[in-house]
Amino acid sequence: MGHHSDSKTTYKQEFFDREYSAKEAYSRLWGFTRKYRFRIYLGVLCGMLTAGTLLPLFQVIQPALDKVGEAEHGNAAKVAALPVSGKAVQPTPSTASTSKEERKVLKEYGKVKKLAQKLGFEMQDEDEALGAPLLFAILVIVPLAAMARCAFLFLNKYCLTWAALHTVKDLRCSILRHIQEQSMQFHGRIDVGQLMSRASSDPRLVQHIIQQVLQEVAEAPFEIVISVGFIIWTAVQNNMLPTLVLLVIGFPLFMCPVVLLSRRIRKWAKKALERYSVVGSRIHEILTCVRVVKAYNTEEFENKKYEQANQSMLKASLRAVRWSLFVTPAVETVGIFLLCAFVVWCFIAKVKLSVIVPMLAPLLLIYRPIKQLSKLQVQLEQCRAALSRLFSILDVRMELPEKADAAPKTAFTDKIVFDNVSFRYDTAERDAVSHASFEIPRGKVVAVVGGTGSGKSTMSGLLARFYDPREGRVTMDGVDLRDMRIPDLRNLVGSVMQETLLFNDTVEANIKYGSPNATHEQVVEAAKMANAHEFIMSQPEGYERQVGEKGFALSGGERQRIAIARAILRNPPILILDEATSALDTVTERLVQDAINRLMANRTTFAIAHRLSTIRDADLILVMREGEIVERGTHDELYAANGVYRHLCDMQKTA
Repeated sequence: MGHHSDSKTTYKQEFFDREYSAKEAYSRLWGFTRKYRFRIYLGVLCGMLTAGTLLPLFQVIQPALDKVGEAEHGNAAKVAALPVSGKAVQPTPSTASTSKEERKVLKEYGKVKKLAQKLGFEMQDEDEALGAPLLFAILVIVPLAAMARCAFLFLNKYCLTWAALHTVKDLRCSILRHIQEQSMQFHGRIDVGQLMSRASSDPRLVQHIIQQVLQEVAEAPFEIVISVGFIIWTAVQNNMLPTLVLLVIGFPLFMCPVVLLSRRIRKWAKKALERYSVVGSRIHEILTCVRVVKAYNTEEFENKKYEQANQSMLKASLRAVRWSLFVTPAVETVGIFLLCAFVVWCFIAKVKLSVIVPMLAPLLLIYRPIKQLSKLQVQLEQCRAALSRLFSILDVRMELPEKADAAPKTAFTDKIVFDNVSFRYDTAERDAVSHASFEIPRGKVVAVVGGTGSGKSTMSGLLARFYDPREGRVTMDGVDLRDMRIPDLRNLVGSVMQETLLFNDTVEANIKYGSPNATHEQVVEAAKMANAHEFIMSQPEGYERQVGEKGFALSGGERQRIAIARAILRNPPILILDEATSALDTVTERLVQDAINRLMANRTTFAIAHRLSTIRDADLILVMREGEIVERGTHDELYAANGVYRHLCDMQKTA
């Protein structure tokens, strides 16, 4: 029993699932983001500019340290001796020994001083020659830099978030559009709850990739490039070329933990998504079948199954979290060892402190973007798992093909012909319909009867072109349904099914479904013809009454009459009735049957009947058994033949 229960929480691999390489997944994702590339480019550029603010910081470190060293040796007087006017002076013994680097610093200081004077600042006094420039930088340059950084950060985050939300919206819409294009073969094989999870929840990871990861991609690599570039420049300036060898060897070691753990992260991220789908499927099934659950008092049983599904998802999620959280400590450990190795090397090579410290600053700052990149790899693997699930759906090709030169068809004038039609479901071992041949002349009623699984509903699906025949063809006025435009065919064929499902909307909206341009008066007229107007107006809300999820606020007969009103309003020339009165009581059946009779007037009707009394007047009755038509004729002819139909009639005591 325990094993059986656990199997309920196991993700059922869909027949269309497949793995996608990182190149496949992200190139496909770019196809969705391409139209928003300007925003993405702007966001990435602003992120790079934000990261670029580190460069001025690195540039002032070594000159500042050099100045400290000079102060210790009594050379600070060189700066104090600068002329206030900024005019050139003759070199003195003290200024003659000024190095090239020092002269460069003094020259830059002169430029800043002139700019400050134009703005009304006096940067130099007798007591604090270098304090005024610092004050000027704090009051003017630093605030300007801070405001620029703030603007860049805002544009970076807003542009990427905007692009992410639009991409996810497009992705969700594409998935729904694609799912709806698939044939009923596809919909008969999928788990609706798991499909809902893929279509609604998985795109959130895609949003995170564009919104968060691209932000880090914009900053982290640029920060790394600036830091590494500065280290190389400093090493070259100070003749520390062997240090570059250590950098070339050590830097790739940062990414070793990421590469080694990425496969496991992707594996468990995918399992977590799959088991999340199971949780979604379970709650969808429970809520859909809530009447059965309550009727059989199985709430506790369903609660336990749902708890098991959540427990299974929790285990997979924690496993994925453990592997992803291990990446950052591993990268940190590698970084500490590499930093220690660098310091040891500098000690052995007797490198001056004023040279080491400027290189340590970018080495320490480079740790944060490298850690970001390690997290980035985790996120990319998680998103790749989600993208594989999404693109697996988008790559399903089970839609009914429509020819590029499909013939327009706006009217039905002659007859429908089933010409030696056979059909088999993908998962079935035998044909659901086998070598069926008959005609439905315009204005006539053809009914089909038979036991459960005899192929009656499949026949109606072939007429509505929910499926295509495996052999033979179905024609309308001599045109194969496969050669017609699908929208034209749908406009010509209307259906009233045994299980009437309504949308969670008003009564009027449900009647107008498929006829959005109908007026309220036309809706009322259709409701009257369907014997629905009286019960609709018996409620205070009238036509604005909410029917509830799947129409559960209404009785079965009320739902059927709403569906009939919907078909009357749509006014199709061809009508499919699939056991429309089989689940109703006698009184309600009479009301519904009366409405159906009005609906059938002047229409070509294909009726699937469970209660044979409803089709006694049909022009042709087909009797099916195991997919084959075993008898055909009128009611009187078939009853007199004393065959299968006579047996069915006697069982229902209709003769």
